[in-house]
Amino acid sequence: MDDAKYQELQKLEASLAGRLKVLNHDLSVEHSPNWPEQAIERENEDVLLRVQEETQSELQQVRAALKRISEGEYGICSECGQAIGSGRLAALPYATLCIECAERLEH
Repeated sequence: MDDAKYQELQKLEASLAGRLKVLNHDLSVEHSPNWPEQAIERENEDVLLRVQEETQSELQQVRAALKRISEGEYGICSECGQAIGSGRLAALPYATLCIECAERLEH
């Protein structure tokens, strides 16, 4: 696979790692002693926790894609072994399934 895709994934990895660092910091801030403010903070914390989980998951997928590049397996569907279309990889650079297998497995 070309170096451009590897660099794109490295940039995405750095961006996600930065986002995760900010989220971890925001989640470590102590709550206000004021009960009404604390209720709002806890609601916000729930949202931040969901975003944190999604960010961690995406970061793991990006790192797995980088590993697949280094192993020469990037862009190959893990289900059928065929090439994953360039359009799909442009939209989802860490895709592990071709569009046909992804659609089949969703149903």
